[in-house]
Amino acid sequence: QVQLVESGGGLVQAGGSLRLSCAASGRTFSTYAMGWFRQAPGKVREFVAAINWNGSNKFYADSVKGRFAISRDNAKNTVYLQMNSLKPEDTAVYYCAAVEMSATGPRPLFASWGQGTQVTVSS
Repeated sequence: QVQLVESGGGLVQAGGSLRLSCAASGRTFSTYAMGWFRQAPGKVREFVAAINWNGSNKFYADSVKGRFAISRDNAKNTVYLQMNSLKPEDTAVYYCAAVEMSATGPRPLFASWGQGTQVTVSS
């Protein structure tokens, strides 16, 4: 298990872009598939995007396809989420986590979550 710290969130106008980073500590980072999740106030946490260990396979929620792009740099122990064409409904706290595949798609491998990074999109 690795320690994860999200950053890069902020306030942006609709149509703008943000790039989130998830910095990991631990020597086994490159062995994990990684994912991004988000949670808006009063809403359940939802899956956003995932990437396998070497970046060859990527998965996205339908709501962000064509707008968001997940990537990783194992040499830097970091996973990224490039968010373009942001909409007010993208407003949420964004979290990264190690993931595994389930019948319904990627799910968190571990039960714990970090602090996340706040993304606020104004209309």
